[in-house]
Amino acid sequence: MKNTTTEKLKEKLREALQAVLPIIGLVLLLCFSVAPISPSILLCFLIGGVLLIVGMMFFTLGAEMAMSPMGEQVGKRMTQSKNIWIILGLSFLLGFIITISEPDLQVLANQVPSVPNMVLILSVAVGVGIFLVLALLRMLIGIPLRNLLLVFYAAVFVLALFVPKDFLSVAFDSGGVTTGPMTVPFIMALGVGVSAIRSDRHAADDSFGLVALCSVGPIAAVLLLGMIYHPQESAYVPPTIPEVSDSVELWSLFRVGLPTYIREIAVSLLPIVVFFALFQLVGRDLTRRNLMKIGVGLVYTYVGLVLFLTGVNVGFMPAGNYLGQVLAGSSWPWILIPIGMVMGFFLVKAEPAVYVLNKQVEEMTDGAISAHAMGTSLSIGVALSVGIAMVRVLTGISIMWFLIPGYLIAIVISFFVPKLYTAIAFDSGGVASGPMTAAFLLPLAQGACTAAGGNLITDAFGVVAMVAMTPLITIQILGLVSQWKKSRAGRTAKVPDAVLAFALLDDDAIIEL
Repeated sequence: MKNTTTEKLKEKLREALQAVLPIIGLVLLLCFSVAPISPSILLCFLIGGVLLIVGMMFFTLGAEMAMSPMGEQVGKRMTQSKNIWIILGLSFLLGFIITISEPDLQVLANQVPSVPNMVLILSVAVGVGIFLVLALLRMLIGIPLRNLLLVFYAAVFVLALFVPKDFLSVAFDSGGVTTGPMTVPFIMALGVGVSAIRSDRHAADDSFGLVALCSVGPIAAVLLLGMIYHPQESAYVPPTIPEVSDSVELWSLFRVGLPTYIREIAVSLLPIVVFFALFQLVGRDLTRRNLMKIGVGLVYTYVGLVLFLTGVNVGFMPAGNYLGQVLAGSSWPWILIPIGMVMGFFLVKAEPAVYVLNKQVEEMTDGAISAHAMGTSLSIGVALSVGIAMVRVLTGISIMWFLIPGYLIAIVISFFVPKLYTAIAFDSGGVASGPMTAAFLLPLAQGACTAAGGNLITDAFGVVAMVAMTPLITIQILGLVSQWKKSRAGRTAKVPDAVLAFALLDDDAIIEL
């Protein structure tokens, strides 16, 4: 067991290095060329990078050992009760609890100047709870996901007409950050657990899509909140740029920040652990060995998230803000666009929840949709979205000019691709916009907006929303390409080999296999 755990830790360390080192290398290249920064910021960034790598290593292993099995078990037990009211009540409670636990949301709430943190967090939690209930009902009844997405996003954009424009970006950002490293493993595993109860061949298809619908709830909730709170009532407070004179002061920055995240993640994980413990007391389905494995996984998850968030918030956030100021304030402010695109391409690989999604997609489709293809499609989508976000920062174009056409294109494509791709695409949108986006790209946009003299609320906020939108299109384009390859292969006279034969199967046949 010890050797197995050691090997897995080594594997996760390699994956974390592959994900984080490119963005560290890119920032170092900028620092030593077009965007010089102080040694204090650079050292904080490098230490934050080390914490990020170690944190990702522990978190990804912990999510695999604990969060996913817990979610599957809860999903199975909920649906086995056969009482629809119990299922709905527990679904709302679960959605509410895990949203309050989500560290991404707290990162965003600290940066929104117009609404008290707890008011924003509770509003988002209610939105997630309601839409998790709707998502599970969809799975149990078998309603097509694309129909619900069409209705709900139409309602969201109609609601946006009655909300002050200064609040639109914050609302759509909230939908993106809600589905992060704490929420995604649990919700996706919950979907697998619920779908296991259904015996029809479309059940596995419907196991995806929970994250997609849970991303709509926060947008609607915060838009309603925007009718009450007005952004212009408070001033934005930028992150503190660290300046240290020696190594002791450098260490004190992390020493002061570390206890904050130790408490924060403990409070975040506790409700989920208690919720699962009650389920286990009632059902007693898991053996002692499995419970011990989940316990070890929870410890890994806890340690990983503490180190990850400390590195991101103390090391990456100030560096992102300062880099944005330097790039936008230079003689070539438009260089921010290509640099932002390259950052977005690599940054999404460092999102903890992206790893969870890619692995689960590959497993559920038996490799028909590989983790590599998913990762590449997500990186391309996020690169495009960050480029558009930087155009907004420099020009002040309203975010609605991008969101409305973007979601319209995504929903239109959904009627021409297999529904499995649609569910995965809309899940990917929420997953791609995690703590790295909220704590590095958003401060980068805010710093650039400050240097460019723009409106922080309307121009800088919205980068998370853009990151959440473009994967909806790129992943579905992957589905269109897959269909085109199938039809092209079907017209050839060659006898397909085993790999091609599998690629030619439709979604139902893959699920049956």
